[in-house]
Amino acid sequence: MEPVITVGLDGSPESLSAARWAADEAACRRATLRLLHAWPMLAPEPTRVPAEIDQNYWAKRLVHNARAEIVKRHPDLDVAGDLVAEDAQEALLHAASESLMTVLGSRGLDLAESYFLGDISMSVAAHAARPVVLVRAEPRAEPRAEPRAEASPAGTDGVVVALKLHGPCDNLLGFAFAAAAARGVPLRAVHGRSLPFHAHVPWGVDHDVAEEITGEVRQRLDEVLAPWREKYPRVVVTDGIGLESPARAVLRSAEGAGLLVVGRRGYHRVPARRLGPVAQAALHHAHCAVAVVPHD
Repeated sequence: MEPVITVGLDGSPESLSAARWAADEAACRRATLRLLHAWPMLAPEPTRVPAEIDQNYWAKRLVHNARAEIVKRHPDLDVAGDLVAEDAQEALLHAASESLMTVLGSRGLDLAESYFLGDISMSVAAHAARPVVLVRAEPRAEPRAEPRAEASPAGTDGVVVALKLHGPCDNLLGFAFAAAAARGVPLRAVHGRSLPFHAHVPWGVDHDVAEEITGEVRQRLDEVLAPWREKYPRVVVTDGIGLESPARAVLRSAEGAGLLVVGRRGYHRVPARRLGPVAQAALHHAHCAVAVVPHD
């Protein structure tokens, strides 16, 4: 079965940015792009009625317009449109279980709007069985005259992956390394750790304690990354260690990145499941696309 990347469309600028991002990613990975629009009030197909009374007219137009723009950018990309007469969240969760990744628009993350971040996008990211990428709306750039499917996504300046270093993280690293390899960009593995109370002294931070913690973290990072470096020898890998809150360290490292990869526990069947603090901070404040990857 060919890999599929699904993007959820609702006509918003954020979802259109998500469609462009997903198209670029699908071109890099040689995957099929699925444009999904879900609305419970869609009429059963086929409907052989004039456009002016077709209940599905606007839904069809939304998908058609997005597809036309994507095909213009990536003429060789396999693009499929899909209208689903279901609740959007349920349709997206089902699609996510069948997709390499699901890409959604993310409303933006200034202090006021952060309280109203798209409920569906956040919920899908928290419960999907496979990775979900949230993309913010960006100013439109002039289209390239001759887009090339093999080119890496525009604006890509590397992939950053946030690591906790306790518990399994193979799914997280597998996604991050594959993303960096597909794009042909470097990967930066970041771990943040707040200093213990005894490391704080009247004149600042105890250098010896900080050096000891940094050495332990770097050794652990080397152990975790070693098999992935061997599996992806062409990916240039660096590490970043921040002796501060994990969320702050990750956001600082993600400045200028093209993609930030964060993890969440894979208990997606628990209705009350919430994203962790690092994932929450990334979705609310990172300026790049954010991939949320479930892991054990």
